[in-house]
Amino acid sequence: MSEGTQPFSFSTAGKILFGSGQSKHAANLITAFGSTVMVVHGASHSRTEWLLNDILEQGGDVSCLSCPDEPSLMLLETAVDVARAIKPDVIVSVGGGSAIDLGKAVAALMPAMGQAIDYLEVVGAGKKLDSQPLPFVAIPTTAGTGAEVTKNAVISVLQKKRKVSLRDDRMMADIAIIDPRLTDGLPRGITLSAGLDAVTQVIEPYISCKATPLSDALCKPAIPRGLAALGRLMEGEDADARDEIAWVSLCGGLALANSGLGAVHGFAGVIGGHCGAPHGAICGALLPHVLRCNAKASIDQSRYAARISEVYESISNFTGAQESDVALKLFEVWIHQNGLSRLSDMGVQPADHGEIVEAAQASSSMKGNPVALSSEELLGVLASAG
Repeated sequence: MSEGTQPFSFSTAGKILFGSGQSKHAANLITAFGSTVMVVHGASHSRTEWLLNDILEQGGDVSCLSCPDEPSLMLLETAVDVARAIKPDVIVSVGGGSAIDLGKAVAALMPAMGQAIDYLEVVGAGKKLDSQPLPFVAIPTTAGTGAEVTKNAVISVLQKKRKVSLRDDRMMADIAIIDPRLTDGLPRGITLSAGLDAVTQVIEPYISCKATPLSDALCKPAIPRGLAALGRLMEGEDADARDEIAWVSLCGGLALANSGLGAVHGFAGVIGGHCGAPHGAICGALLPHVLRCNAKASIDQSRYAARISEVYESISNFTGAQESDVALKLFEVWIHQNGLSRLSDMGVQPADHGEIVEAAQASSSMKGNPVALSSEELLGVLASAG
């Protein structure tokens, strides 16, 4: 798996600010790039007003762009046209993973020579960027995706029913500001799906065949911390638990940007493009079933089996069940009792399973799974998660 002498590289945002109150530094850091600022936010700018006012007080000129849903190719193309007309000095994303991905992609494509499709993986030409991206600042208001420290942006291509990535090392944010207070009071359902995404993104890099000593150091302690924090947040608002899950989300983003993911994410992009369900909800619905499948497939491969056993132990401690299979089943029950839908309720039907498996097998995330899973095994995952 990961040996201390194994060569690896690690890339991340130019600067990371983490902790309660760090967002108060945002306006000064943003306007240092220039006075013309484009802010990409979610469907509403209500959670962004504080930043807009701070930038105006710094003498900045602010334009806003809404990202009401997970970004599509059409929305991205429109956003790039808007940005080219405004000519901002810096692009800032404030919101969940969707707003961050859209801002990241606009910053990358605004100076580019080609069209967006030229740079998209799988459905496009997958070209490398031909120009340095515009300065980009990421400020998450949810805790889950870790998109503030990743080097890709996920884009829905509706005609192809796929979610694919625009990816380049230069797409890392210049500054990432993670202030857990910006996540306080999030609706319970968003907290659950985002939190399960965060937990998945520290589990998959830890058991990945592409794990590194540095991703191990980030992920191993974050797994039990993420489970415990999410459990507390399902019981009620808890500032300390918000701090914890924000940290776990950051760890997951750092890890996935530099090591592999796995079958959960291999499926998630395909299923998200197929039915439009939120990414975190898909990951949460799949996680117990992929873990069970990986455990069975890795039983004779001790280096992976040991890692998966550690994850099972964390889930056992979370559920209070000593028997690992019972603990995993109780974890699955807990997920759905707290309101997460099953795949069938998200629009994934048995007739779709074959097509989903075929597309998922070609995804980059699937290549990080600890073991190669057969079509039959992957179909079994979808059937059990349905």
